[in-house]
Amino acid sequence: MTEAAWRASPWKRFQASAIATFGYPAVAALGATLKWRTEGLDHFEAIRAAGRQPIMAFWHGRILPATYFFRRRGIVVITSENFDGEWIAGIIERFGYGTARGSTSRGARKALLQLTRDMAAGKAAGFTVDGPRGPARVAQSGAVWLAKTTGNPVLPFHLEADRHWTLNSWDQTQIPKPRATVALIVGEPFTIAPDADEARIEAGRQMLQRRLRELESRARSLLAS
Repeated sequence: MTEAAWRASPWKRFQASAIATFGYPAVAALGATLKWRTEGLDHFEAIRAAGRQPIMAFWHGRILPATYFFRRRGIVVITSENFDGEWIAGIIERFGYGTARGSTSRGARKALLQLTRDMAAGKAAGFTVDGPRGPARVAQSGAVWLAKTTGNPVLPFHLEADRHWTLNSWDQTQIPKPRATVALIVGEPFTIAPDADEARIEAGRQMLQRRLRELESRARSLLAS
């Protein structure tokens, strides 16, 4: 359903509002039970201590634990303008996130320009780099483009739960079970030169994809140790 179509439907607007209203306390209650094993969070703090803002990059299938862990830190994230994006925005805004509406498939330029302004105002940015529709675990170039434009570093990270449900969705969304242990691994940040051409942006995209896959392996190893 197109954005115009679902927004014209009172029933769909009610559904989006209801999902957000009931979804927020459900996620908050689940998140409060989780145990965390973290590695590399000093990268996040070091970037902010240096007066810069991280461009946080992760896989779409880990939205739920990422939303809970990084709540109330003034992070702005891209959310789609479709129906799913509407209720997702309704939930994450309750957790203290800002939203830039758009996606890599529609409204990308508008959303990226909004993120550029938000970062200039001192806010971090968040990217599900394989969203909104995949392919899963294939990084797109938006985070790298934003790094080139703003001068801020890309900060890849991954989360993995030891006990979880996996949804039958394109991204195989992982929902940690109550009292699960979640490994959060933050990788080393990297920057993109302001004069980077298309070839260097593509090289940055490939590096981001490779690092995220390495972080996923590291997270699973941490849970197994």
